[in-house]
Amino acid sequence: MIGDVSPPVASIPVVDGNEELKKPQNLLPPFSKVVSHFGTSGVSVALATGVTHPLDVLKVRLQMQHVGQRGPLIGMTETFLQLIKNEGPRSLYLGLTPALTRSVLYGGLRLGLYEPTKFSFDWAFGSTNVLVKIASGAFAGAFSTALTNPVEVVKVRLQMNPNAVAIAEVREIVSKEGIGALWKGVGPAMVRAAALTASQLATYDEAKRILVKQTSLQEGFHLHLCT
Repeated sequence: MIGDVSPPVASIPVVDGNEELKKPQNLLPPFSKVVSHFGTSGVSVALATGVTHPLDVLKVRLQMQHVGQRGPLIGMTETFLQLIKNEGPRSLYLGLTPALTRSVLYGGLRLGLYEPTKFSFDWAFGSTNVLVKIASGAFAGAFSTALTNPVEVVKVRLQMNPNAVAIAEVREIVSKEGIGALWKGVGPAMVRAAALTASQLATYDEAKRILVKQTSLQEGFHLHLCT
């Protein structure tokens, strides 16, 4: 109609009163996904711990040779033979219970916390670049280690004492050394875990993103294996 200056209907965006122009991004991934990551990571780390635990016992025994004293150091083979001869084959699995407990908790926490931490960074800074992934991995590793350090301390004490019992060892540590003794060595342990988790998870996450973008691989076993 002549004189009608109203703009065309098509040029006016129609927005329902109950809808927003941009839906806010969820801060956290689905709870089921977090639980799945926690469970699968915890179980897989526990299985690996069960297989490699004898090596951990040998490592601790080698590190604790001649504590506070000077003397000739022996190697892994001789330590292994002495352990079998003096304490029996079962000594290779000293401290296995706290080791498995820590594996489930630490392994589950560090992977279970990685995605929520990354989502939080994305919500705060609008980015999930490789630096964000490194920071998320470092936080997840350090925080998980801080929480599980008491179990690690008990594990090492049991590995050095074949007659010790976990609960009794905890009580003795707290009564004689104070509850703070359960967090001995937590600083270096957190730094180590932060570096390891940041490098492992960030590398995996970034490699997976590149493979999905540059190849025909899709979510599944083959993608995870290649990553």
